[in-house]
Amino acid sequence: MIHVIPCRKVLKTVRIVPAVQLIEPVRRLCLDACCNLPPDVESSLITARDKEKDGSAARSVLDQLIDNQRLARQKYRPICQDTGMAVVFVDIGQEVYIEGDLYAAVNEGVSKAYTEGYLRKSVLDPITRVNTGDNTPAVLHARFVSGDKITLTVAPKGFGSENMSRVFMLAPSAGIEGIINCIVTTVRDAGASACPPVVAGVGIGGTMESCALLAKRQLLRPLGESSSRDDVAQIEREALNRINALGGGPMGFGGATSALAVHAAAEPTHIAGLPVAVNLQCHACRHASEEV
Repeated sequence: MIHVIPCRKVLKTVRIVPAVQLIEPVRRLCLDACCNLPPDVESSLITARDKEKDGSAARSVLDQLIDNQRLARQKYRPICQDTGMAVVFVDIGQEVYIEGDLYAAVNEGVSKAYTEGYLRKSVLDPITRVNTGDNTPAVLHARFVSGDKITLTVAPKGFGSENMSRVFMLAPSAGIEGIINCIVTTVRDAGASACPPVVAGVGIGGTMESCALLAKRQLLRPLGESSSRDDVAQIEREALNRINALGGGPMGFGGATSALAVHAAAEPTHIAGLPVAVNLQCHACRHASEEV
């Protein structure tokens, strides 16, 4: 639907999208993300498997993980029993007007997916511990971008890895070495609890909350894609090398691959601070996107 709105005597076209039209895409993306591991993640697991010695526990574990994701795709069943909290990213083109309640539409899509798809419902009140019954509310992150499209991304976040994530408020003097130590320490302390080999999303700078969101967004990048900034890319490489040198390996059984990738990004911060967030993701780095 196209609606013309006069603005300062200049005619601009605004695309109107009823919020209810987003319910079905969100439902579909929730199911797809839980049951269909992205090809780049599958490829990284195969590469990691080929680095391990024949007959080793690490190779056996990776064989099982690869077989598990293949069966999940074929049978359209969840890759993991922890189908997570539904984290939904909505990029809204500046030439789009969403008519209606975006948050309600997203939650209805999540509810339909988790109820109709028989996905585990893990969301509850933090105090009473009473389950909400349909895995809502979702965690919604919306931002405006250029264009007249809406991009939806659903990233189910299991809490084996989420519980092991951390935010550090460093002194500026900690520098690059301090940043790398935060990343390596987080993965080391997580051990097998985060279901390695992990992907580490890293946010550097901003404020306490913005660096955490920046870290989570890095988990959506194609696996192994380096930062466009040379200095940040160097941090990624050094942190990944140090993590894999720990020898924790797949599921903590030892081996060459404790992490599949470190994805980092930096944003400006205050002169008095150096926030660093490390958001861990298990080997099932699940997410699915669709443009509306």
